[in-house]
Amino acid sequence: MTNEPSAPNTTALTELLHSVVTIAQLAGAKIMEIYATDDFTVQKKDDNTPLTKADMAAHHTIVAGLSALPSNYPILSEESSHIPYQERIQWQCYWLVDPLDGTREFIKRNGEFTVNIALIEAHRPILGVVYVPVTQVLYYACRGYGAFKQEQGQQPQRILARDCPSDQLIVAGSRSHAGETLQTFIQRLNMPVELISIGSSLKSCLVAEGKADIYPRFGPTSEWDTAAAQCIVEQAGGHLTDTLLQPLLYNTKDSLLNPHFLVFGDAKKQWGNYL
Repeated sequence: MTNEPSAPNTTALTELLHSVVTIAQLAGAKIMEIYATDDFTVQKKDDNTPLTKADMAAHHTIVAGLSALPSNYPILSEESSHIPYQERIQWQCYWLVDPLDGTREFIKRNGEFTVNIALIEAHRPILGVVYVPVTQVLYYACRGYGAFKQEQGQQPQRILARDCPSDQLIVAGSRSHAGETLQTFIQRLNMPVELISIGSSLKSCLVAEGKADIYPRFGPTSEWDTAAAQCIVEQAGGHLTDTLLQPLLYNTKDSLLNPHFLVFGDAKKQWGNYL
């Protein structure tokens, strides 16, 4: 085992959170510099997902910012993800980053993309920041501190997931990856449903702030897509689980792909019955 830095206590975690918020905002500013131009050259990565200059600019900004922090945790970013599992398995605490979540939404110029930064300890996210560069809306949370949303020019507000209403459910769905499985799930709910289609980790944030009841994801995602939002959802009183209703865990296997998952606010409703 390597000499890993120790996990932070609550006070240190809160201090880290404020530093990470600043880093996410700096990365967002880099993204917006490119968003304001016509330089939308798109490359294809090995898994055929799109990559732009904005992804890499945000990646370099975040890695530089996190590396400068005294905590000295390892960093796993979507844009530097080729770290062998035999090395990763030794990490007790590490940063998990998606520099630009929703690259397809960035390319479409619809504003529904985010910067995601999480701190993982013992396979669970204990700090999460989700920043929306276009609107400058910020979601953040850390263990024992709660979850917050801050709109541009406003004070942060505590957010909480909501109990399910009895008359109509609000379901968040993917803007670019909706499919027949989602429609089948909605039909099985057997009650009126409003579907909100939106990109990136904003779907999970809608659940965290009580604006959606559930976000079911039946398509491929990676660990950096969910970690930051999972911390925010959990600190808001909600849940991000696999289809067996167990919390998603991180860095437990060679693959960085997630299983299908559910994000929901109210655990009293038996969501597994509708799968």
